[in-house]
Amino acid sequence: MQLSSNEHNNFSLEKFESMLKTNSVLFFDSEEFEEIVHHYLENGKIALAKKATKLGLEQHPSSTNLKLFQVEMFIFENKLDIADELLDELYQLEQSNEEIYIQKANIYSRRDKHKEAITLLDQALKITNDKSDVLSLLGMEYLFLEDYENAKTCFIQCLEQDEDDYSALYNVIYCFEFLDQNQEAIEYLNIYLDRNPYCEVAWHQVGKQYYELKEYKKALAAFDFAIISDDRFIGAYLEKGKVLEKLKRYNEAIDSYSITLGLDDPTSYALLRMGKCYEKLGNAEMALQFYNKCVEEDSLLDKGWIAITDFYIKNKQYKKALYYIEKAINIDSDNVLYWKRYAKINNKLNLFEEAEVGYRKALELGNYEIESWLTRGDILNSLGEFEAAVNNFTQALEFYPEHAEVEFRLSGLYFTLNEKEKGVFHLKNALKSEPEFVMIMEELFPHVYEMQLVSEIIKQHKNPSI
Repeated sequence: MQLSSNEHNNFSLEKFESMLKTNSVLFFDSEEFEEIVHHYLENGKIALAKKATKLGLEQHPSSTNLKLFQVEMFIFENKLDIADELLDELYQLEQSNEEIYIQKANIYSRRDKHKEAITLLDQALKITNDKSDVLSLLGMEYLFLEDYENAKTCFIQCLEQDEDDYSALYNVIYCFEFLDQNQEAIEYLNIYLDRNPYCEVAWHQVGKQYYELKEYKKALAAFDFAIISDDRFIGAYLEKGKVLEKLKRYNEAIDSYSITLGLDDPTSYALLRMGKCYEKLGNAEMALQFYNKCVEEDSLLDKGWIAITDFYIKNKQYKKALYYIEKAINIDSDNVLYWKRYAKINNKLNLFEEAEVGYRKALELGNYEIESWLTRGDILNSLGEFEAAVNNFTQALEFYPEHAEVEFRLSGLYFTLNEKEKGVFHLKNALKSEPEFVMIMEELFPHVYEMQLVSEIIKQHKNPSI
């Protein structure tokens, strides 16, 4: 009885693994070794693949395919020089083997020599029987060079070879999107759909293009076709929900998101969006229920914690907002969005020292918005921390040179610290750029504003002839 291909492969694998366990040496033909190595590589079992290649070459030292597997593993281990030498030897023996060009191109690509890789892949393309794989590799090399037009051409040619290559389809659309060619992407996808009318992936992509163009009704129709093509396509239900939200059809959006919960494990994204929809509908109880489910499902999703916090901020329930943002910070203390909210909430609660800590952390984490510098500095000033406030505003000027609101504050602080020369310098700078903001001085530093020297400088600026 003749074994089927799969049975033969399984028999070879069992025989090989039995040989390893018993330390006996059994004979395999070169094709069997190739199948064994290929199986291990596909399953990520590199150590076993290396062992099979070594034993295979001991029994079949002239096998080009086994040597190419060896090259592939050297490249995987970043032993590029060794792989390069082996390929040069193989090239002398077989100049018409496309795999030699492909692996050589792989080495060039690893060394960031993408143009050289493209030259070799072009040569491989002329001699290969499997143009789709080589075209895909060419497309990726063009992507590395940010040459999206040529990359797009390669991936389109891939699809001409194999219409079911969804990886190539996604890459084609990626290129269209990067080139801001949404309308052209739709035209291409429509041609593709003429040949594959029930391709849910293509309909899904059409919908996403219309969404980008803000043509929401057309996007909705495309996502409906994707669902007709595959009624278990979670991505289409999620995108449909997004479109329905844009159309303010929140109940329908909730229905679309809720379908995904029954198709697979709940996604934090769907739970979050359902919460947002309920909030828009004014159903606070259900909104909070889904926000809480969202953070239970994925405690690292900052949008979930922010949604709960912002809900309470909008309703001026600052203590509850603080409770949730503190929980979020305990999970991820490096999230700048959390610290910004922590600062604002504490400021609302008149907990100024805690608010200052929040703004300082936000600034340390790279949130250099002018509002953060100004509010933190004002808090330090109100706490009597004048030197710290000066340091804060001096740093702010590095990011916002000659910013009038900062300059007026620095002037007020320096006068408060009795450093009149610096106070005059910053006051004149401020008046030069935005004199109308002098009210800052009046509001934050009334004692300085009333000083004779300051009054004279302000008057002189208003009436230079005096």
